[in-house]
Order: sequence, then structure tokens, then C-alpha cells
Amino acid sequence: MRTRGGVRLVSGWSEFIARGTDWFGEFGLAGLGALSFTEAFIQPIPPDALVIPMAASSAEPTWLVSIFVVVTVSSVLGSLVAWWMGDKFGNPLLERFASPTAVAKFNLLVTKYGTFGIFIAAFSPIPYKVLGWCAGIGKMDKYSFVLAGFVGRSLRFGVEVAVVGLYGEQFLDFLMGPGFVLATLAGALLAYPAWLWWDGLDISDEEE
Repeated sequence: MRTRGGVRLVSGWSEFIARGTDWFGEFGLAGLGALSFTEAFIQPIPPDALVIPMAASSAEPTWLVSIFVVVTVSSVLGSLVAWWMGDKFGNPLLERFASPTAVAKFNLLVTKYGTFGIFIAAFSPIPYKVLGWCAGIGKMDKYSFVLAGFVGRSLRFGVEVAVVGLYGEQFLDFLMGPGFVLATLAGALLAYPAWLWWDGLDISDEEE
């Protein structure tokens, strides 16, 4: 029964992501901007879900640059809202969405690693919004926060748009076939060291 419930949960979540992405996608670049902006501080649908099909639809350089600029700038602007939320609502905001251990690790990324921690969140799958909340709670310098986020988001979305834009449908066909398995394995190999690093973060100083 647990398995069936888990399957229904995953299926429902996938359907939510798909419906949300389709809705934002109806508004073109404006929808992409809204999706990226809100994802950076509150909603869970990643901009990548819309960036990939939009970039694959045309290899026109102007179109690809537009996608990159819109998704990057709107995400960084949205992170400022996350900073404000952290500053206004404090730790109760974090504790509502994450375990105490995860909260301590997110706070450690900001307090110990500063701009580098924000860069990691902006470039990696670590929730960018949560680091934005932590930065606001810790009253991190806004200029450093925005700069680190802009560099990280630029690299993440720049690579994504470039790869999908250059190879388009071929890239999507590759993922739909055996390439999905290869991409999953490659992603797992790349993510494993990051997971070890995250799991090994020493939060003892934070808990004292």
C-alpha cells in the first residue's frame, strides 16, 4: 500500500509540474520570467522545465539569448524577494519547510561560505530560494548576494540554453531514448561528490 501511495504521490507531483509548466509556457518569455522569478522565492517548479523546450524550439541566436537573459535576470530578482522574506520572517520560515538539520546546514552555507555558498545554490540543484531566505536571516550583504547569484545562475542557465539550443530536437530525442539512462548515470556520478560534501557538513558549531 505504501508503494502504491508513493507512486500516486510521484504521479500527482509530476502532473502538477507539467500543468504548471504548460500554464506558464502559454505566455512565452513573459511566462518564463514569471516562473523563474517566483521559483526563486516560493514556488517549486524549476525554470529548467520551461527553458529546455523553449530553447529546443529554435536555434535562432536572438531567441536563445532572450531566453538566457529573461530566466537569469528574473531568477536573481526573485532571489531578492527571498532575501526580504528571510529578513522579515526569520527562522520560522525555514523551519516550516525543512528539518532542523537541513536548516543548520543551509545557515552554515551562508555564514561559513558566504558568497561561495550562494554561488553553489545558484548553480546546483540545492534550493536557491532557501539560501536566499538564509541570506536574509543572516542579513548578508545584498551586493555580494546578488553578484554570487548572478554568476551562478548565468553559468547554470547559460550552459543549459547553449547545449539545448545547439542540438535542439536531437538532444531531446537522445534523452527520450537510451540517452536518458546515460544522462541519469552521468548526473548521479556528478551529484555523488556534492552529496558527500553536503552530508559531511559539520553543523556542530551551529548547534552550540
